[in-house]
Amino acid sequence: MRLVIARCSVDYVGRLTAHLPMAPRLILMKADGSVSIHADDRAYKPLNWMNPPCTVREKPGEDGTSVWTVTHSKSGEQLILTIEEILHDSSHELGVDPGLRKDGVEAHLQELLAKHITTLGEGYTLIRREYPTAIGPVDILCRDGNGTTVAVEIKRRGEIDGVEQLTRYLELLNRDPTLRPVRGVFAAQEIRPQARVLATDRGIACVTLDYDALRGIKKDEMTLF
Repeated sequence: MRLVIARCSVDYVGRLTAHLPMAPRLILMKADGSVSIHADDRAYKPLNWMNPPCTVREKPGEDGTSVWTVTHSKSGEQLILTIEEILHDSSHELGVDPGLRKDGVEAHLQELLAKHITTLGEGYTLIRREYPTAIGPVDILCRDGNGTTVAVEIKRRGEIDGVEQLTRYLELLNRDPTLRPVRGVFAAQEIRPQARVLATDRGIACVTLDYDALRGIKKDEMTLF
């Protein structure tokens, strides 16, 4: 990523025309080929921008200025930046971003439930997380208090698709003589009524997960007893 703070004017040439007069601005040039121009307000929203793919051509302008022409490779639209003075110019290699990890996503629910497997019932023991199968990993494989193998599918919001997914896992796991019989548990923070009906019809137990309780956080609620 290249960060340039410069005194510049910006002209957009395309389906519409727009002009930003000369002023100090931040020019953001990302590795994906996008270019955006920012002021010191408007939160994250740029004053103007060009989405990738685009090319940038720099050449000397008049009166000691520099002209940067940003051209969209497909539409031909252009951002023309007239640079009067560069106040800062630096480049940084950020690498591949791991992406946003939201609080309470399925991976974290899986981790917490595996750690507190007795949430499913007394005597439960963990076999392993992400148990591999030919059609994908089962979120949690464990045994109940009677020693029966249990496959657990975890979702933030339990939908019919999740029940179907668990059904496929159960059909495959029950072919393994070292595991069968294998029963299923569909666990989610919220389970839709249709999903609950389908799961019950297929002999799959439904468990509603309390995320705060799994994290050991007590709800700030006053109770009489």
